[in-house]
Amino acid sequence: MAPELALQTFEQRAARQLNEPVSYSANTVVEAELPDTAQRGKFQLRRHFIAPRTLLFTPVRFVGDNFVKSNVIARLLQAEVDHAGKGESARTAIDEANYKFSYKGLSEIDDHPVHEFHVKPRAKRPGLFKGKIYLDASTGSLRRAEGTLVKTQSFFVKRVEFVQDYADIEGYTLPVHARSVAKTRLVGRALVEVATDDYDFSSPTASSATPTAGGSE
Repeated sequence: MAPELALQTFEQRAARQLNEPVSYSANTVVEAELPDTAQRGKFQLRRHFIAPRTLLFTPVRFVGDNFVKSNVIARLLQAEVDHAGKGESARTAIDEANYKFSYKGLSEIDDHPVHEFHVKPRAKRPGLFKGKIYLDASTGSLRRAEGTLVKTQSFFVKRVEFVQDYADIEGYTLPVHARSVAKTRLVGRALVEVATDDYDFSSPTASSATPTAGGSE
């Protein structure tokens, strides 16, 4: 697939997902570490997205330092909940309205050819980033996005660098793994890894789900 066609296909798929969001549930595991203080935590949750704007989390199990749980993981989850609830997806979508695209050539992810595009945001607002996206050279699907957020949502976070991997699941392109490094004003670096799997599109409900509720059962 030519790079121009790959980009066009990606944008069409992204627009469909944006305009026709699908409800689902999934397993999410968040691992966070504060290297400067040697604190870490691992939180397993069930994610429930109820289209178009409701995101909830059911806690399954937590192990580690409660400071990491409350001040890193819970804040991250709450930011996701708030983003979904405000309906800000269009303002942060990877599309022509929010970004300028520059083709850089063929590359590979897991031995599979991908088209590499550099992306530059048209505005400086939370949720947008400067970096790269990689589109499957055969299908045009988004495989990876990486870069640096141009603006953070919190005064306490100075800079965030990330790599986000995606996969096609039942016709939708969804996140499966993310790694990020945040530079904070209070606790130094915060390393976060998020893995999401077991997507289920059979009508998730809000029963027993809470945005960032704790629990180590």
